[in-house]
Amino acid sequence: MAIIGSFATVRAQAPSSAGLTAAFAYVAELLRPESPARTRLRGMAAGTTQRVELGDGVFAIDQVLATKARADAFFESHRKFIDVQVVIEGAEAMEVVDAAHITVQGEFQEDRDLQLYQDTPRASVARLGPGDAAIFFPVDVHMPLLQSGSEPGTVRKTVVKVPVS
Repeated sequence: MAIIGSFATVRAQAPSSAGLTAAFAYVAELLRPESPARTRLRGMAAGTTQRVELGDGVFAIDQVLATKARADAFFESHRKFIDVQVVIEGAEAMEVVDAAHITVQGEFQEDRDLQLYQDTPRASVARLGPGDAAIFFPVDVHMPLLQSGSEPGTVRKTVVKVPVS
């Protein structure tokens, strides 16, 4: 099941793998206040994403996006990649549910590594702020980028994609 908490806690509880080690090194760099990676993320315009290759099939998608109302979001999962999602600035809510407790919606989109699902009331809600992280494995159906309060906000985050072994 998903691992959610402070970056330090998530890092300590994650299984050991070369891909996750690369992901954690990149996130640690983003979390350093004056690092070049953090400066680059701060300079990104709202509504943009940028892919950063980390090697051996691991890559990050740095994002500056507006959070959204739950009604405008969807549940998703991935088969080929583990998601390491980390909030650098701002806040967002995320929902997560085990794939055994939710109904698939549509065909798996191989080119996007994306499976969508019908809505469910069974999901757990987590609120992430700066320095918080979540690792979503293929069984973790998740709904990210939800507004954490009554109004949308801007979140600067990274989603590191780690190939499933």
